[in-house]
Order: sequence, then C-alpha cells, then structure tokens
Amino acid sequence: MHPEYQYLNLLKDIMEKGAIKHEFNTGIEEKSLFGRQIRFDLSQGFPLLTTKKVFTRGIIHELLWFLKGDSNIKYLVDNDVHIWDEWAYRIFRDAQNGKWYRKERPLTEEELAIKDQDTFIQKIKDSEEFAREWGDILTVYGRMWRKWPGADGREIDQIAWVIEKIKKTPDRRHAVVSAWNPDFIYEMASPGNARPVPPFCHTMFQFNVLDGKLYLQLYQRSADMFLGVPFNIASYALLLSMTAQVTGYPVGEFIHTFGDAHIYSNHYEQVREQVAREPRPFPVLRLNPEIKNIDNFTFGDIQIEGYDPWPPIKGEITVVGGF
Repeated sequence: MHPEYQYLNLLKDIMEKGAIKHEFNTGIEEKSLFGRQIRFDLSQGFPLLTTKKVFTRGIIHELLWFLKGDSNIKYLVDNDVHIWDEWAYRIFRDAQNGKWYRKERPLTEEELAIKDQDTFIQKIKDSEEFAREWGDILTVYGRMWRKWPGADGREIDQIAWVIEKIKKTPDRRHAVVSAWNPDFIYEMASPGNARPVPPFCHTMFQFNVLDGKLYLQLYQRSADMFLGVPFNIASYALLLSMTAQVTGYPVGEFIHTFGDAHIYSNHYEQVREQVAREPRPFPVLRLNPEIKNIDNFTFGDIQIEGYDPWPPIKGEITVVGGF
C-alpha cells in the first residue's frame, strides 16, 4: 500500500470518529483525535504528499530559516514565503491596541496608520529598520533550536549538540531537540516574553541510530491535519535527510507522532475532496553531496525530482491560541 494512505486514513478516522471541539480563541468547530502515529521509510521516496500539491519552495525556505536560528520573518518575506506573516502582524496589531507591547516608547504616527496585513508585510520588505522592530516573532522554532536562552545568559545550540552526539556516540539515546520553553508560553512566561500565539506545536524531536541508519521521531502536540501536517511531514523528512548527510548515515524512517490531531470545520469539504484522490509515486530528494555542515545548505543545494501531485486544494489558515 502507498505510504500516503497512512495520512489519508487518519484524515478519514478524524472525520468519522473525531470528537467535536471548539478552538479556544475563535470558537471554530474542529474534529479531533488524540495520540496517533504515521511513519515513512525515506529510502522508498521523499514523503511529499501527492494528493494535493504542497508548497515545496515554502517548506525548504522555512526549514533553512529555522536552521539559521532566525525568528524574524524578513528572510521569508524577501523570498516570497508568507506562511508566518499573520503571526508577526498579529503582534503588531495587538501593539497598536495597547496589548503585548514590549518596547518602551509609543508607536509612531506612521506605525499607527498601518491598517492591513499587506501594508505591514510590504513595510517589512522595504525597511530593514521596520523589519528589525516588527518582524521578529521571538517565540519560534529556529530560536529554540539554535539559540535557546540559558539561565546563565548563553544561547544553547541544540542542533549543533545533537549532530555532535550522533557522530560521536551513536548508540546513546539523548539526541533530543525541544522547542517547548515555558518561559515563552502563556501565563508561565517571564515579563516581556509572553505571546498570544506561542508557535510550539512541534514540541520536540529525537534522532536515533539503528542498524546503521539515522531515524527521526517528531512529537507534535497540536496538528492541523489539512494545512499544517503536509508541510510538517516534508519539513522533518528533509531535516532528517540533511542531518543524515552531515553525520554520515543513510536515512531510516521519519516517525510522526501526534498529540491532538484535528481538522477544522472550514476544511471539512477540502478533506473530503483530498481523501477521494489516489496517491501518486513519491518524488526523490537530491541534496548537494558536497555539503557536510548543516549550516552550509542553501536553497540551491536541495532539489526534489519527479514530483507529480494532484492540483492544490485551498484552505484558510486558522490562527489560533491566545490567553
């Protein structure tokens, strides 16, 4: 059976058996199951879903952004990737309304005059100064992976640490990267660190070497199955492939473990359309074999060949969270 059916069958299970819940901030209905798992053997193809076209360029740029340890959306905006725009704009909009503002000055008349997201993003693109001030989400994966704020003032590079552990002690079981930092999450956060949407859905992941192959398991506490998860599958499969290359191992499996796996009601019809489609062969991932350092990968070093998906299926992003 085609491995994509794991994902499609989970969509069906959620639609048929999922508990009805309502998202905290918006009240939108969702169907939810708790505690599921799918897995992909990367030696059998790169798991970029084929039953709808997935935004491959966005996946690659987003992962490179994470690996830079960057938390400012300007890199993405400059590369015409807009998947994090809403999060930065929400912080700016709340600042205009007197919420969550960490700067010790009032907003300027120019800042107060920005009334829509498109104008805000164009300003990020055009102005380095504005981007420094307002493009930084702060609580995002790349910062936690590469610049975890230590109690002694250090910035801890978890990615560099796990790569060294994989190389030097492959039989051990501690190659774990965590993004779940309570000091940035809701009421637990220190003054100035709280955000209404702390984006730590991908809570933690772990590498393991078994029978001479490198495996990666992701625990995702909250999974938007229609829009987010196709991105997540491909992104972490790419991370596994890049890490395998720089540590000298062939790839094993990517294992995706879900906490709350849900489908929002504004995606129900799209999901019904997608599960009726038959998967096509997975594409092949090609990495520049000259790259031996995780920090040296660029967009041009990553090629996906033979991707022949069904047409895209559009769906609105459901921006959730909040106190």
